[in-house]
Amino acid sequence: MPQDMPPTGGYEPVQYRRNLPVRGFRPAYYLVALGAVMTYGFWRFGQGIREKNELAREKMWSRIYLTPLLQAEEDRDLVRRTLAAGKMERELMGGETKVYNSDRFVRPTYAVTPANVTK
Repeated sequence: MPQDMPPTGGYEPVQYRRNLPVRGFRPAYYLVALGAVMTYGFWRFGQGIREKNELAREKMWSRIYLTPLLQAEEDRDLVRRTLAAGKMERELMGGETKVYNSDRFVRPTYAVTPANVTK
């Protein structure tokens, strides 16, 4: 019986690797895109920090500029309350009765208490 021999020129090479089409970009392109996105993000983050600091500075200076005005309003309210309290005191106590031992002005302090306190 004759033995089978390979064809003349040999067999075709055996394909042992999968022949899959390349999908997507090269990894280097992904790294470049990721770096660009992160750089943009850090830049915007830095801008946000700068904006926040600028707003805080503006808020601080506006409070500094408004403090004398608010203090003047508080002083006007204090004078009005003191004069009203003196008038009420004169009505209740009579004209010449002195309530205090000194004529020195003492800035009054007010304690706000809830109206529905039960004892």
